[in-house]
Amino acid sequence: MSLLEPGPPSALDSLLLPTALPPLPAALPPPADPGSGGPRLWLVATAAHEESAARYAPLVLAPAELARADEFRRPTDRATYLCAHVGLRRVLGSHLGVAPRTVPVVRAPCPCCGEPHGRPVLPGEPLHFSLSHCEGLSLIAVAAAPVGVDVEPVPGARTLTEAADVVHPLEAAELAALAPESRPAAFARVWTRKEAYLKGLGIGLGADPSTEYVGAGPAPAAPAGWLIADIAAPAGHRAAVAVRRIGGVGAGPD
Repeated sequence: MSLLEPGPPSALDSLLLPTALPPLPAALPPPADPGSGGPRLWLVATAAHEESAARYAPLVLAPAELARADEFRRPTDRATYLCAHVGLRRVLGSHLGVAPRTVPVVRAPCPCCGEPHGRPVLPGEPLHFSLSHCEGLSLIAVAAAPVGVDVEPVPGARTLTEAADVVHPLEAAELAALAPESRPAAFARVWTRKEAYLKGLGIGLGADPSTEYVGAGPAPAAPAGWLIADIAAPAGHRAAVAVRRIGGVGAGPD
């Protein structure tokens, strides 16, 4: 299971294991109360869901989501989008006890300008969620507090050079101290932690990612008021989740 087992409120486990989302028409297991543990994590492999997601999408997704899917030019991108959003609505519907298509997802006010184009939320925020996807893979998180999740492929050496200015100076020093062959995976680890945190804040890449330190080593360094953990991901990928503490105590186990 992907729920965190009871443990210290000051930290999440160093590596979390997501649950593989079963393709439709299989039912999801009964949802656990997100307040009874850490974030619930679901992994959606496009190869396993592509056929069923395409078949059920008209019954599950909102018209705007179907229109967005049609805008993708590459079939692989369209398939991953459909799998990710069908999966998200299934998970949220399971927690809310409603049909997936009726899940009322809206946009929060943007933290930067106040306009209604911020992160997707549920009205009244009875629970919090986050979605991330890259080619062929999606990751869903549900939690009792604001949460962000990110999954990315390990980049090539050229990407490391081009993205050097997005890491904190201490992270840059940590990466430089590694053997060259270890740097791509370590950079992906830094980046997923950083983006998960920024998504949890609701600002995404609207903020300068180099100003926050999350660490390049095996143990994440969470900013004040947050918990960060790495997530086990398929080979060639890295993933992370960030959860805001509740009332000075971890958003995970208490």
